[in-house]
Amino acid sequence: MGGLTYFDFLAKFGVGGAHPGGILLTKEILSSENLTSMSNVLDAGCGTGQTAAYLNQQFQANVTGLEINPIMIKKAKRRFQAQKLPIKLIEGSIESIPFPDQTFDFILSESVLAFVDKPKALREFFRVLKKGGRLIANEMTINKRLTLKEEHEIKKFYALDSLLVEEDWRNLLEDIGFQRIQLKKEKQALSNGNHIPEFQFSNNFEPKLFEIFNQHASIILKYQDTLSYRVITCTKM
Repeated sequence: MGGLTYFDFLAKFGVGGAHPGGILLTKEILSSENLTSMSNVLDAGCGTGQTAAYLNQQFQANVTGLEINPIMIKKAKRRFQAQKLPIKLIEGSIESIPFPDQTFDFILSESVLAFVDKPKALREFFRVLKKGGRLIANEMTINKRLTLKEEHEIKKFYALDSLLVEEDWRNLLEDIGFQRIQLKKEKQALSNGNHIPEFQFSNNFEPKLFEIFNQHASIILKYQDTLSYRVITCTKM
């Protein structure tokens, strides 16, 4: 892939709502949470800032966006300035969150945990959440174990260190200390493309990125019965 990755595609195309279900599913999930203007929310891996903007506009919540990709940060900053939104934007990794213990009431993670050191990031989430704080995640999950060859193909393309089934996520969250853990499988499959993502194109993007997009689409189709996602909610008691 000439050094280019799936994340270069997301950044250069400025894909907003790249996670399964897109912004529509995000809105549905957030509607059942107790978000108010007093809530301190961390959008962990906020990308181009689509969800962060919604959190501030819909709930008047105090939102902080944390993002590691400089291209995504520029696009999020442009969005927040254009819409005059008072959202703090921090460059950094969810594996080492630059905030003190017990800072946030809510953490939102949309297709981010799957791509990092999961135990490390979840420990950080637990640390910066207040007591009673909620983690809301939408993450890649496999419906059944794969052969080593199949697993290698998916892990190599997305640069993953592991692929988890539902039970793996639950065990991980329990080990870290989260309670009231719920994992929900949505009816909509990854391959159905049930939403149209938003795009903020960079001026210069490499033709190779179209090839990466095609590879992504082909993996989603090939593993449509196996490669899935779960909406995960849990609480730090």
